[in-house]
Parts: sequence; C-alpha cells; structure tokens
Amino acid sequence: MKARADRSSSTTHDTVRGSFPGFSEDVGLDLPALTPRLEQEIAARLVSRDFDAWATTAARVGHCAKPIRLRGHSQTIESRTGEVLSTYSSADEPLGVLHVRCGNRRASECPSCSRIYAADTFHLIRAGVTGGKGVPEHVSDNPLVFATLTAPSFGLVHGMRNGRQCRPFTPKCMPGVCQHGRPTVCHATHEDGDPLLGEPLCRDCYDYLGHIVWQWWAPELWRRFTIVVRRALAKHIGVSESRLKDHVTVQYAKVAEYQLRGLIHFHALIRLDGPKTDDGFAPAPAGLTAAFLADVVEQAVPSVQFVAPPFFEGDPVRRLGFGAQVDVRPIKTSHRTDDPDSELIPEQVAGYLAKYATKSTSDSTNGDSRHLGRVRATIAEVTDRIDADARAEGIPLREHPYALLGKWRHMLGFRGHFSTKSRRYSLTLGQIRRRRVRFQRIVAEANRQGKTLDVRDLDDLLDDDEETTLVVGQWSYAGSGWDTEGDAELAKAAAARAREYAQWRATDKNNQTC
Repeated sequence: MKARADRSSSTTHDTVRGSFPGFSEDVGLDLPALTPRLEQEIAARLVSRDFDAWATTAARVGHCAKPIRLRGHSQTIESRTGEVLSTYSSADEPLGVLHVRCGNRRASECPSCSRIYAADTFHLIRAGVTGGKGVPEHVSDNPLVFATLTAPSFGLVHGMRNGRQCRPFTPKCMPGVCQHGRPTVCHATHEDGDPLLGEPLCRDCYDYLGHIVWQWWAPELWRRFTIVVRRALAKHIGVSESRLKDHVTVQYAKVAEYQLRGLIHFHALIRLDGPKTDDGFAPAPAGLTAAFLADVVEQAVPSVQFVAPPFFEGDPVRRLGFGAQVDVRPIKTSHRTDDPDSELIPEQVAGYLAKYATKSTSDSTNGDSRHLGRVRATIAEVTDRIDADARAEGIPLREHPYALLGKWRHMLGFRGHFSTKSRRYSLTLGQIRRRRVRFQRIVAEANRQGKTLDVRDLDDLLDDDEETTLVVGQWSYAGSGWDTEGDAELAKAAAARAREYAQWRATDKNNQTC
C-alpha cells in the first residue's frame, strides 16, 4: 500500500527532490499488507483536520513507533542570577501534549529509536578503538582483540556449516540413530532461511533444562571470565592480582547475540590499557602486544566455570562453562568473520557490534520454531514447579535462585544486558546523548540568529559539562503510543524511508569520495 497526503507539510522529512530515487513529497510511503481496519485508520488520519499537527509532532520525535505522552510545564532559569530565561508548556504543542521518544533499543519494537541507539552504540564502541569524543587518540595504540565466546552444545542441531553438508558423519559416541529412533546424521546442505536451522535432530534427546540453566547464568559466566582474564594477566606479568591495576587495566565493550538454536553468545572488544588513573586510557606498557592479549584471553576461556544450583529437588547440579568454539583475534591483523578476505577495520567492528545491540529474540531467531517453542514451554513448566514447591515448603519464592525465570521467558531465559562495557572503555551513552542535546541547542540558536556554524569548531562546546542553566518543571504521564495503530504504521513507514535515505546518502558520499 502507498500512503500520500497532498498537503503543504510532508509526513516524512526535509525533501531532497531528484537526488534520491523514490524520495520526495510526491512519492508515497511503502506500507505493509494492512487489515481493512488499519487502512481506514490511515485514510482517516491523512484527511483529518489535525494532520499537519500530527505530521509535525511525528517528525519531532523522529517518527517513533510508540512515543511517550506527557503533560506539564517547565522554566529555564539562569543558575547564577535566577533570571527566568524561557517558559514552556505542553499545551502549546500542536496536539496539546508533549510527545517524546520511547527510547526502545529493539528494532522490532521501534525502528526509529533503535536506529539512534545503534548509532550511539557505534560511536561509543568506535571511540574506544580509535579515540575521539573525549577519548584520547593514543588509545588506538593499545593492544586490542575481538573475541567471540559461544555456548556449549546441548544436543545435535542443524546448521549451514559454511556450505558443507549439515552432519554427514555419525558422532563417535553415537550409533546412526538415537535412542528415540531418529537419525544422528543429516546430509542436507542448508541455506540461509531454512526453517530447520537451529532445530535439534532429536528434540527428545536435546537437553532443554541444561540449555535454560546455561542461558540464565550466562551473565555470571561473563563476569567470571573478566576475573579470570585479569588473574591470567597478573600471572603472565609476574605481579599479584591486587597489584595488577598498577601495571595494566582491562577494558571491554561487549554485545550478546542470539544463535539460531536460541542460545546467546558474546562478541567483545577487549583492550589492554596502562596503569589505572583518574582519567583512564593510559598507554599500555611496552612489550605487551595484541597477540599477547589474544593468547591470554583464549587460554582463559576454558577455565571459566560456574556450579549452577539445581532447579528443584532431584535436578542435578551443573558445572557450566563456555563452548569449545572460541574465536579471539588481534584487531589490527584480524579479518571479518562474515568476509574473511577483508581487513577488520574499526568502523566495521563498531558497526558489527552495534547491529547486534539493537536485536531481540524475534529479530535473531525463528519465532515459529518448534524448538524455541519448547524452550519457552520448558521454562513455564519449571517456573510452575518452582512455585508449587515453594508454596508446599512454605519458603518465600524470592529466595529461590530461579524465582524470576518466568519473567524472562520471552527472552528464552537470558536476563543480561545486550550491550555492556567497562567503566573506562570509552564514554557513556549518557554523555553521547547530552552531546546531541547540546548540539541541537547550538544549531537551534544559530538558526534563530541567522548564523552559519562550522561543525569542526563544536567539539569543545559539546564536551563542556558545565551547565549554566537550570530547568525546573512539573510533568505527568498522559499515555504511550499514537492514537491508533494506523498512526503507528504511518510513523514506522516514515522511519523506514528516513533509514533508506540515510543509507543512500552514505553510499552516494562514499562513491563520490572514491
């Protein structure tokens, strides 16, 4: 379906006529297959009297799919003199209420906000590789590795195997068929999108309880991994663990990604800095190379272990660790995992990690998978039994180590953050967002005064943390989302068009540079 409004105000963005194919006020938005009700809602919005007000509001929040609605007022006060510089009321907004972005990082929930989150994550990660945005450029000389830590096997599953047959050989410890009479081999060559990818060869053989336990404790395994790496470094350098910070510090940025079998694995940039200082980012000691750091990390992974408590009486105690497939490569001599013939440059690494930071379970796995359905069903069964046992024994449920497992059923039992970093890896997302707010204020003020800005001169202003104004206000929550689902579909379509235009503009700029 194409949506278009013959109005003076566009539902999308500033128009660039004739430069981007299919992008102008005269070209409709691409909408997915819609129900009759959604078509009626969209048509009603396009011909409504407040369409221009809605379009302006949608543009201000970047066509967020589910903005937050607020009512209230605020005053901007000069902190040194107490002078009221400006006042604001949500009643002055085009729709009579203030709309702000939802800020959801998941692309499946809000394409617009997830795009900003990915961009912020990209710059956060890139700054820790090359410097910039307040991070000294000499940080790029410190040893840096790109590591991928995977989950262990809980049963045979179908996979692509780099274009080879899935499982042409019988495992040494198994006959040609399992105890349930199903084959333990698969001679098919699976392609991307094959619904069998990630599915167990035998769901009755697959260790679903072990799968869930590992997923639940994966954040703890990562925490222990960072401890083991520091201990290994102290041993290699010849100092005690407590004195390691006087010689080197370990910084990292990591993201979690779902594999098709429903288990997460971690991608991480791990950097070796010099002694701990107040400002951080000290140069690494001479003689410590990226190859040395890669060896330390790779040797540390197998020794990471955690003894997980059982779900209930009769359930075994499990000793958890990472999988045997570990990939640790020095960043400056490494190659992309998706293109082995290309060098791994900072922008590619940052983009690679930022892409996964915005994904959710539904983005990375097959939502119709019988295997993942059974994972969720097993979580439900386990939580029901835990609840029943706690009631029978009179024990407070909150004291059980798996008390909140049911809350994370939609995430297949993974309760960790998808994107995390150490304190001194680079700047924070909050700092990046404050820089963006300052930039928007500076640009708005320049526009009001009719001045031309040179963005190369803005770094010092954006890094200035000294606030000279105070904003005092009173706000109340008025709701979430647009008035109708049709409005949300229009916003998503406009956000998609903005993304397409940004991608085209970046490609066109690169082509002109070449």
